[in-house]
Amino acid sequence: MVIREELRRCRFWRLVLAETLGTFMLVTVVLGSSCLGLRVSRSDSLLPALAAGFTVVSLVQCFGEISGAQLNPAITSALVCARKLDLLHGMAFAVAQCVGATCASALFYVCMPESVCNQLVTRVSSEGNAGQALAMEVFATFQLAFTIFAVDDRRRRDLTEPGSLAIGFSVTAGALTAGQVSGGSMNPARSLGPALVTGIWEHHWASLKQNKFLLTLVRMHWRKKLVN
Repeated sequence: MVIREELRRCRFWRLVLAETLGTFMLVTVVLGSSCLGLRVSRSDSLLPALAAGFTVVSLVQCFGEISGAQLNPAITSALVCARKLDLLHGMAFAVAQCVGATCASALFYVCMPESVCNQLVTRVSSEGNAGQALAMEVFATFQLAFTIFAVDDRRRRDLTEPGSLAIGFSVTAGALTAGQVSGGSMNPARSLGPALVTGIWEHHWASLKQNKFLLTLVRMHWRKKLVN
């Protein structure tokens, strides 16, 4: 009954729409900057990293007070495991984020040549292997989640600057660190969208494993906290 009542509320769907639109905008900017980066250098991750960081700062300011501007199923899942978000909203947000990312990818698939779209799929770099890519994705996503949890800590009194800046810097840092090896996605929705549209699933498991590893760390932390 509680779930049915929640699904009937306009506020619930407003939150879902915010996550869909926010993720659509984020992935659109990331893919667009990646297209430009390919023209400069096939190994250049600076443009997508800066674009992603700037966009996250903007979107957190725009949607932060509405849905929290999570824009990332990995972060949403971590918040659910940490009991900062209920399961219903977490599942709805994750689906909304994947839908937004897929719509953004479909937009590029329609507007850009197929050869360019195929380059936007998250892949393991030829300079590394799948294990190295997974390790870099885990680290990049962990430092992003760590930053978000630190910014969201209500007990801190030293936070005077907007939290969106720290989160944006963390996204850029993670993308620059992992970009040369794994693509620096840190976002299963960003990886899922292009893969779903192009049908290229090579090494997509690395993104899913990275999400699972992050959830395991969060669960271990909260189990220890509940025991103590």
